Amino acid sequence: MDVDGGSKRVYHRLGGPGGDARNQKVCFYWQAGKCDRHPCPYLHSEVVPPHSNSNGTSSKRPHGYADNSSFSGPRRSQNFSTWGPGGGRGGGRGGAGRGGGVGGGRGVVVKADKVCNYWAQGSCSYGERCKFLHSWSLGDGFSLLTQLDGHTKVVSGIAMPSGSDKLYTGSTDETVRIWDCQSGKCIAVITLGGEVGCMISEGPWVFVGIPNFVKAWNSQNSMELSLDGPVGQVYALVVTNDLLFAGTQDGSILVWKFNVVTNCFEPAASLKGHSRGVVSLFVGANRLYSGSMDNTIRVWNLETLQCLQTLTEHTSVVMSVLCWDQFLLSCSLDKTVKIWVATESGNLEETYSHNEEHGIVTLCGMHDSQGKPILLCSCNDNTVRLYDLPSFAERGKIFTKQEVRAIQTGPSGIFFTGDGTGQVKVWNWITDPTAALQ
Repeated sequence: MDVDGGSKRVYHRLGGPGGDARNQKVCFYWQAGKCDRHPCPYLHSEVVPPHSNSNGTSSKRPHGYADNSSFSGPRRSQNFSTWGPGGGRGGGRGGAGRGGGVGGGRGVVVKADKVCNYWAQGSCSYGERCKFLHSWSLGDGFSLLTQLDGHTKVVSGIAMPSGSDKLYTGSTDETVRIWDCQSGKCIAVITLGGEVGCMISEGPWVFVGIPNFVKAWNSQNSMELSLDGPVGQVYALVVTNDLLFAGTQDGSILVWKFNVVTNCFEPAASLKGHSRGVVSLFVGANRLYSGSMDNTIRVWNLETLQCLQTLTEHTSVVMSVLCWDQFLLSCSLDKTVKIWVATESGNLEETYSHNEEHGIVTLCGMHDSQGKPILLCSCNDNTVRLYDLPSFAERGKIFTKQEVRAIQTGPSGIFFTGDGTGQVKVWNWITDPTAALQ
């Protein structure tokens, strides 16, 4: 029998002498605004001492890169800052609530680096006092514009042809969707009969890799081509100097050359060397770089199409490669981003390795609103990490329901992410980061 009406238990629960340490935790139901127990054996307040929030995984060590670093590839000048109906920033304020609201008037609620599941479902009644994020991002200088729903499986490619106001997205649901950049609406769905393994654009052309074929569309004249030759899924595509390269499931890299007279692509070569599927391709410094499921990177001469070097330092699948100034960056499911630099002999050697806690799915390089180089790293813990280069200082995170397989830059500070649920999100870099807080 409770002779004191339960007041002693409540006193102990709130931290009085002799309280049971096992009950010194916050009530899960109270956090969700649903607790109906009186008295409840758990805390109905958030009493958390302020502390610094550090992930402990980002290296701050500089690597001696040039301050005027830039990523390969052209920048576009079209203005799509009013993407979608109404334009403006749409519900993703960077850095929403790190060390945010007050809990119970007795301490600071320190925000965890995790999105609130109830908020994501639209049912969190804890409001600003919730210790989890009510935002799909954490960090300053960028924000969520809108999201594009329609795909039912993994988004594996995103492309925006030059001179077009249309966005193309491809998915393992065997479709390509075309979106109007002004309205944010899907205006066409193309069924391909095979999973999309990758997608790129070059000039007015859109290229899509599917099992045993590469599909090509000209967004200006609606010309459509089907290039055969690949064996199995096409995982990676890249175009340079009228040459189209396709990385395939059997480990070969097929090459087509564009014929201006016939306005079509003709078979040119097949590069052999990888023992397993080629999942990433990038062109820079007159070299083709290929990352493979055989854990290696091969460096090819673009003029002779001969392999110049094989890099073997990764211990798992090389998921993505890209060039930044005179450096090559690569990521792998071995949880590392490796930085390579050319020696006097011309060969590449590893100069730095950045470690993550999870495997890295893809890399994307771009510039923020101030022109500073930013590296986006998608990890298989359903986050995208944003880092300043060359310091690898963390700029923020993007959270998703499933891992992001595709990241693509757009004009005027726009960039896109596509995740495993089929959702495409549109983000932008804010010219004045303080505007995100207003």
